[in-house]
Amino acid sequence: MPGTVLLLAASPVGKGCLVDAASVLPVLAAVPPAVLSGTETANVVELADPLEPQAVLTRLRAAATAPGPLTVFVTGQLLLDRRQHLPHLALARTTASTVRYTGFPWHWIREELRLRTPGTTSLLLDLHADAETWQWLRTHLLDCGRGTAVFGRVAPPPSSRRAVAAPAYMKAIATILRSGRRPELPELHQQALGRLGSEGYGDLVLGVSGAVAGSGPVAPAAVVVPGAVAMPGTVAVPGTVAVPGTVAVPGTLAVPGGLPGVRVPAPGGAAPRSPYRPERPRPQTPAPGLRETAEPPADDPHAAITAAVQDGRHADADALAAEHEQAAVRAHGRASEQSLHWAEVRADLAMFAGDPVRSCGTWLAVASARLGAGQAVDAPAVEAAVDRAHHQWSQIRDTDPARELGFLLAELRGRVPGRREGALENIRQQLRQLQTLGS
Repeated sequence: MPGTVLLLAASPVGKGCLVDAASVLPVLAAVPPAVLSGTETANVVELADPLEPQAVLTRLRAAATAPGPLTVFVTGQLLLDRRQHLPHLALARTTASTVRYTGFPWHWIREELRLRTPGTTSLLLDLHADAETWQWLRTHLLDCGRGTAVFGRVAPPPSSRRAVAAPAYMKAIATILRSGRRPELPELHQQALGRLGSEGYGDLVLGVSGAVAGSGPVAPAAVVVPGAVAMPGTVAVPGTVAVPGTVAVPGTLAVPGGLPGVRVPAPGGAAPRSPYRPERPRPQTPAPGLRETAEPPADDPHAAITAAVQDGRHADADALAAEHEQAAVRAHGRASEQSLHWAEVRADLAMFAGDPVRSCGTWLAVASARLGAGQAVDAPAVEAAVDRAHHQWSQIRDTDPARELGFLLAELRGRVPGRREGALENIRQQLRQLQTLGS
């Protein structure tokens, strides 16, 4: 089965730029698509310095719904929005004051990848952070989605405000792949780190194999010296240093200044959690699709639903999701996170089946339920539900359902304006046109 590759390089234009992200694209583009993907054939989509978050979302969504393995290469810089302090990938027009509206929210990546079969999705990241985001990363998880393999690094703020860094990690990845051989991702990751040399000192290193662990969030990694090796199943602890030549094994910490080969027990005798069951801080307003279990059971229905969608059996997929939704309603209540999760899955399934009316209506119901449960109008889960309802509404071609759902959407948009300016006015303009058509 052919694979899909998405090459995304984004950084702001002007003095806020920390990394010349687009400079890596010619090097990556020189790698054969099959090598980028690790499959016999692959389709490659390239996004260089995109301007609009919705443009990135459209490409990511298309890539996420494609069958077969998906590999996403992301190069750029992270910024926090000033209201919710959530990480965003900065785009060409992004500034520190406008990131909420012009940046690409990182949790959108998790949202678009959440229905993919575990073990079929890989993220390779070369990210740079400003001082505020760097501090945030020391204590927060960078959530990339359940069942996604994540490798890469986040570089600290430059010592000089005028310095624009090069995406050295991603260029190392591209250089290795240009040989025509694609190592397994953990090996490729370690080779790239080794090529960074002293330049990689102090980076936060990301390395989670979702294909094995079934995990979602990427824990804040340790400060890693190139040459150190982390074995699968270990957890890096913020603020620790792995010394070259040492091997971190499960249940141990690498300590600054430690001797090569010396293993120090975790404080208090408690070993750090393995990525097989990562510790997740529970958000005040859980995002769509966030599940209580970090590791899906062997009979996880999400895999069966995904297989049905890929086979074109959309009715079977929806019926299975409906069964789990009703079970969640009986066990936890209609407004519970468990039942809302399955409602969101059914909304996505309607989209995959080409039924924007049902998809829009379901997303509207989810948004209303979340607001009724007391979630904030700018909570990521609420905004995501209204944004998706808006997107699906724009796909409706029948006048009557478009008009009916449009009034409901306009009412919600009045309460949940979202991150794009003019969203409510767009709905009102479309409704005026629909009224003309109906008169």
